[in-house]
Amino acid sequence: MVLDGAHQADVVVVGGGVAGLVAAREFLKVGLGVVIVEATGHLGGSVSSEEVAGLRVDSGAESFSTRGGAVAELASELGLGDDLVAPARPGGWVRLPSLTRVDVDVTVPLPGAGVLGIPGSPLATDVRRVIGWRGALRAYLDRIRPVLTIGHATTLGQLVNERMGKRVLERLVAPVTRGVYSAHPDHLEVDAVAPGLNEALTTHGSLSGAVLALRSKAPAGSAVGGIVGGMSRLTDALVSSIRFLGGEIETGAAVRAIEQLTDGNELTAELTTGHNAAGPPRWRLVLRDGRSLVARTVVVATPGSVARELLASYVPDGLCTGWPEATPVEIRTLVIDDARLDKAPRGTGVLVAANAGVSGDNEVAARALTHSTAKWAWLSDLAGPGRHVVRLSYGEAGRIPDNTETDLLSTTVRDAARILGVDLKSSAVVGFARTVWMNAQPFASVGQRQRVSRVRDAVSAIPGLGVTGAWLAGTGLASVIPDAATVARALRHELV
Repeated sequence: MVLDGAHQADVVVVGGGVAGLVAAREFLKVGLGVVIVEATGHLGGSVSSEEVAGLRVDSGAESFSTRGGAVAELASELGLGDDLVAPARPGGWVRLPSLTRVDVDVTVPLPGAGVLGIPGSPLATDVRRVIGWRGALRAYLDRIRPVLTIGHATTLGQLVNERMGKRVLERLVAPVTRGVYSAHPDHLEVDAVAPGLNEALTTHGSLSGAVLALRSKAPAGSAVGGIVGGMSRLTDALVSSIRFLGGEIETGAAVRAIEQLTDGNELTAELTTGHNAAGPPRWRLVLRDGRSLVARTVVVATPGSVARELLASYVPDGLCTGWPEATPVEIRTLVIDDARLDKAPRGTGVLVAANAGVSGDNEVAARALTHSTAKWAWLSDLAGPGRHVVRLSYGEAGRIPDNTETDLLSTTVRDAARILGVDLKSSAVVGFARTVWMNAQPFASVGQRQRVSRVRDAVSAIPGLGVTGAWLAGTGLASVIPDAATVARALRHELV
């Protein structure tokens, strides 16, 4: 589609990531005219893919949380229900500094029964393997200590350290939050990353008891799922559905400003392109190239920094400033021909503790590794015997290793070799790709939920204006998809 002149629609969605696509589809379901404008050249945001050594692999999200069932429900609506799969077992490992020597690292399987690494059974064998007897006994004291009431300002790090001790915090919880949130537990708010833990702790009298209670309420099966062919198929299916329902999409169309119209009736007579919207427009969107769109409703579904700039005129002064900076996340993908990896020496992947391998011969810059062909049977079948896909994640608190292009591959292979415990060679690499995502949002940081609530309240008070996205909803598709659908349905009710 090419926008021409002043283009009119019932709804304009700013941003073509998954949040924007889901919101647009909700309006289209009831016959409303929708235009999606995306500033970049591709759709789906971080749910995208790339070709490496002839294999189509995910370059962003490669799985989804099964929490709430929203992702699976959407996938089924889009015809992907039969292609939903669980990852292989056994699961992931964790790389840690030795408990006896500071210059030695150990890599062991992650304990199974926990929440964000917090153990439900501190004396279990798989827990003791990670934190030792001393750490396990310290964690078990949680069972006999008085209940700690968690306030909204209490961090996950403070909670775990006070209840279970430093070894649980640094060797179990911190590696998980580094992998999921790119942040240390000291910077994460309890209620944001572990909803219900506060109430369960008060009810059951211990943190480990609260963890077991939350685990017992979780649905059976894996906590994460995937799609045969990769998560980017979800983006492809959303785009196909939107186009089938009559939605219009334009990429490379950045919005410069959103203007509220005082009298849309006068403008309506001048419009000759686009949907014949039922009712006068309330908004004008000015694109950076000078073109404009008008609409009855606007949904802003961009990354947080862009959304706050566009919404600055419609929320109280200062509400769109002072937010934490987004954390850049870098994904490096290796396709390796090495039959020694057929045995999946470190399961489906490894989380790296912050102080594991920080110097000397054991130095590792990556914060996590996913052995994708060990995790997903469909990808292993596609790659064939002896060929493996390995993804390494970098970046925490705004930091990405400063590698030059000449040594980027060699340092990535070195990290993979040390994490997997296999002497990999650069000569065995048949494909390499690097993607940097700059819009990872610190949703779970302390105070963020209050900031989000104030923005939502301000925007919801303005008729015909909505906002959604990971910076508000939280990390992962299980948070983004239901939030986008809820925002769209509320605005849809105003229009229909």
